[in-house]
Amino acid sequence: MIKTPICDLLGIEYPVFQGGMAWIADASLAAAVSNGGGLGIISAMNANGEWLRGQIREAKKLTDKPFGVNIMLMSPFADEVAKVVVEEGVPVVTTGAGNPAKYMPAWLEAGIKVIPVIPSTGIAKRVARAGAAAVIAEGGESGGHIGELTTMALVPQVCDAVDIPVIAAGGIADGRGFAAAIMLGAVGVQMGTRFLVAHECNVHPNYKKKILEAGDIDTASTGRRLGHPVRSLKTPFTREYMKKEYDPNVSNEELEGLGAGALRKAAVEGDEKAGCFLAGQIASMVTKEQPAAEIITDVCTQAEEILKGACKWVR
Repeated sequence: MIKTPICDLLGIEYPVFQGGMAWIADASLAAAVSNGGGLGIISAMNANGEWLRGQIREAKKLTDKPFGVNIMLMSPFADEVAKVVVEEGVPVVTTGAGNPAKYMPAWLEAGIKVIPVIPSTGIAKRVARAGAAAVIAEGGESGGHIGELTTMALVPQVCDAVDIPVIAAGGIADGRGFAAAIMLGAVGVQMGTRFLVAHECNVHPNYKKKILEAGDIDTASTGRRLGHPVRSLKTPFTREYMKKEYDPNVSNEELEGLGAGALRKAAVEGDEKAGCFLAGQIASMVTKEQPAAEIITDVCTQAEEILKGACKWVR
């Protein structure tokens, strides 16, 4: 069995995190992943504190294993949810879309392990100095908000830059990606797209269907003009957005408005025309629905076999 320092740090069986996907990563999915030996994560997304409190309490009913909460720091309710995770005794917080320094003292005092998602070595160093327990180095192959560097380039540079554990994310869907991440210096992986088709994932069936039918070049990045690019499946919405993004007659305000609510339309309503179906570049590698626990064991078993045979080319 693969066991790394992150397992001991967080009290988990396998070094596998489930991504904190807005409108998708709820108590049901997080608890299933944690029960399967990984680290399940509830997305606080743009919801208020009481909504998150309800999800945390629901997860506690479903699992007695550690789970985390992902806090999007650009959320208008960031201050609220930052307090809720302390009040509810959440053991792990991952962060994205901003600098968590404002909240770190209170979280650390409460004994919370803070693990920011980072796109560069500079930000990795900053959060490490602030007391982060680990970092998630996420490459641009991932679904959702993306940075400039690929996972292959980012992970080893972050491992060289900080002395805390590094989790690799972006473009990982199976044991081969897991094994590659370990070889790059990471001590675990975070997967989002692979867990979209978990039995316990409550995303709309149309979303799951699109992931299962995706091809290797079926994702695109949009929003670069606005400074926060996003990767999603190519859909009527995405193609229309791309057309307007490069139209000088369309203002930034219009572009922002076009994207408002598009993820909810995909994840909750299954709207195949107006919805934005976030997914990573490995969507075509996700070929079947499975229980979350089975996904974790499949990935870890394959990675272990690959790592054991890694010396076959060395003479």
